[in-house]
Amino acid sequence: MGKLHELYDRYRSLVAFFVVYIKEAHPEDGWVLSSNRGQGIAVTDPVSDGERSQVATICSLQLHIRMPVLLDVDDGVARAYGAWPDRLYLIGRDGRVAWQGGPGPFGFKPDELDAAIRNELGH
Repeated sequence: MGKLHELYDRYRSLVAFFVVYIKEAHPEDGWVLSSNRGQGIAVTDPVSDGERSQVATICSLQLHIRMPVLLDVDDGVARAYGAWPDRLYLIGRDGRVAWQGGPGPFGFKPDELDAAIRNELGH
């Protein structure tokens, strides 16, 4: 989150930043990552809205996310944007997708998002 927080701090007066919790990518009852366990992250796949909200809160606290976290209750965002497991997007003022990063975590390229933000802002 370090580089994303830098972008957030730099542009938050000009750009609305949100983290959208769409679905648990690595639940204990699914595809488990040993690196998650090493970081103390161990959650079961949430099935109710309340459980999903709890997991989103836990993840945002464990990852020290400073941006607002929104909850994709019905998976509409995930379906509309193909955002699973994680992806960076820049939505322009006109509502169009101005930039879309590759699937995370390997497609997480904050420097490319930074360039897209500067381009969108005309800087």
